[in-house]
Amino acid sequence: MAIRLGDEAPDFTAETTDGTLSFHEWKEGSWAVLFSHPADFTPVCTTELGRTSALKGEFDRRGTKAIAISVDPIESHRGWAGDIGEVGGTDLNFPIIADPDKTVSHLYDMIHPAEGDTSTVRSVFIVDPKNKVRLTLTYPKSVGRNFDEILRVIDALQLTDLAPVSTPVDWTPGDRVIVSPAISTADAIDKFGDVEEVKPYLRWTPQPKV
Repeated sequence: MAIRLGDEAPDFTAETTDGTLSFHEWKEGSWAVLFSHPADFTPVCTTELGRTSALKGEFDRRGTKAIAISVDPIESHRGWAGDIGEVGGTDLNFPIIADPDKTVSHLYDMIHPAEGDTSTVRSVFIVDPKNKVRLTLTYPKSVGRNFDEILRVIDALQLTDLAPVSTPVDWTPGDRVIVSPAISTADAIDKFGDVEEVKPYLRWTPQPKV
């Protein structure tokens, strides 16, 4: 069954490179990025995991934990870790789930048989501290993910959770934002001070401090 935005992220217990963990317990109180890889010792996956390790400080600053999954066994993951560190320039510093029986992969609908085999596609799930799925992305196996975009989405989600605003097209942190249609222009001016009304339904304001 497909996982939709707002659904509770399914819990699971699995063996990982950091030992056996239960997903909800492991991420308790944190945001999480769960992302899948078709197989170990593959070129695109190696670059992605290396990039994620290098971004640990950025994830930490956002109260976010990263966790990867591949259908290969734990011994393979441990052997792969050295390549990840060598290629990415940072030692592996987050867990990789071993899923040889594909339990977690099926739970999150990460296996798409039309893609050619029984390995996972490149799925991404951003999960909030209440275990709600806030974003899903699915990439084909041949296309590497953009982790700057994943960080940008986390920033946008965290901002819009705390203030009555939305982020416009191509927004990056520090850019102006859109006032929620749920509040009037007068109330927006009281709340934010600087509000530019372009249309009755489109009001700009500098990114609020939250």
